[in-house]
Amino acid sequence: KMTVEPPKGIKANLLKSYISFNDDFLTSVGEKNNAFKHLLLSLCLFHGCAIERRKFGALGFNIPYEFTDGDLRICINQLSMFLQEYADVPYKVLCYTAGHINYGGRVTDDWDRRCLMNILAEFYCPEVLNETHKYSEAGIYRQINPENDHAGYLAYVRSLPINDTPEIFGLHDNANITFAQNETFSLLSGLLKLQPKTATGGGKTREEFVEEVSKEILEQVPQPMPLGPIMLKYPVMYEQSMNTVLVQEVIRYNRLLGAIRQSLNDLLKALKGLVVMSAALEDMANALFDNRVPGAWSGKAYPSLKPMASWVQDLITRVKFIQDWIDNGIPCVFWISGFFFPQAFLTGTLQNYARKTVISIDTISFGFEVMRTNFHEMDAHPVDGCYIRGLFLEGARWDHDKMIIGESRPKELYTEVPVIWLIPEANRKAPESGIYECPVYKTLTRAGTLSTTGHSTNFVFPCELPSHQPQRHWIKRGVAMLCALDF
Repeated sequence: KMTVEPPKGIKANLLKSYISFNDDFLTSVGEKNNAFKHLLLSLCLFHGCAIERRKFGALGFNIPYEFTDGDLRICINQLSMFLQEYADVPYKVLCYTAGHINYGGRVTDDWDRRCLMNILAEFYCPEVLNETHKYSEAGIYRQINPENDHAGYLAYVRSLPINDTPEIFGLHDNANITFAQNETFSLLSGLLKLQPKTATGGGKTREEFVEEVSKEILEQVPQPMPLGPIMLKYPVMYEQSMNTVLVQEVIRYNRLLGAIRQSLNDLLKALKGLVVMSAALEDMANALFDNRVPGAWSGKAYPSLKPMASWVQDLITRVKFIQDWIDNGIPCVFWISGFFFPQAFLTGTLQNYARKTVISIDTISFGFEVMRTNFHEMDAHPVDGCYIRGLFLEGARWDHDKMIIGESRPKELYTEVPVIWLIPEANRKAPESGIYECPVYKTLTRAGTLSTTGHSTNFVFPCELPSHQPQRHWIKRGVAMLCALDF
């Protein structure tokens, strides 16, 4: 089986596209040859950007899509056809066919579609017909005089830099750090898989190390929480849906804690030779040795990218959050990252408001207000809705002075977001400007399986953050909020 890898970099992608053209093709539209040349360069640049955004991981697209030369070819044919059929350049038609059908046909995530359409809107617009138009602030990628023939366009493409700057993608310079980290982790994980499973020489043996780690985890991980007393203290109530949310969370955490303790005890017995070392236990021992979360645990757990040591500490903190809720009553500020299933908590908040005001729940949505007060100082529940904390911002930072989202500082990949007040409102209309509709995800990968809700299982809810920049600026930056990081 032969496969052709797409070339790496925008320059190489442009060169591959333009080598397949000739002078006859560039002058095949008649009166609109100049417009065709401008829009063709735009389209080829867009194709390069769409492919190369993959290397930035979730900052580029939540899911890495395999855009092909076939997508570009059909777009070029449509561009030529529409220019000949319409008196004016039909930007709306061009954007729809390229963004929603040809490239968008591969896109399964709504937020990726929003990103793709915003990028395309900057390449398919009236401004690109200007000879002095620049696609990036530095002006490296720009339009050239349409009087150039095919050789002139090839010469321009060959003059472009080999390594792309993040600004052509609309990303912050920090995106290069994310790209470099992704490549490094990929290389190291590959090397780890190639390591021999036996070792000679001094020090602890593999079995001794695994046994020690297992005992440490068993000592740290709390016992499952007794469900009976919790259900008596927090019964199902019409006016307080949070009781049901709490009981459901306890059931989920108990299932995970029980599985962890049971499998660790079995592994310790297997290491001593008291029971047979099954394939599942051997996989678990290998994972503990490599500081990875065993598959048997992650299958019953919440989504997380943390290594084993951090994962255990995170689990202990989560269970403590639930235990504090049980002991001291409903918290004033909810740690949204501590929920096994945060969507149930959000629905419970809406349900409380719906039952209190006797309004249909499907007409209610959240308004958002970022608070100046630190969550340690908050000791009262809001009149309606709830306070949440524990979110991190990627691709931008929170400006505490201006109380808006601002550009990231150099080498600062993530920043903590202050407490957010979720305010339920009936028949709410979202503001058209002054905000950025920011998706909230559970983990850094952002990708998940598509659930029955039509959203990714990794997606939690959209949150509006105040901004002085237009929405498209942050959309191209790949800005999102995350419940948990990977360290």
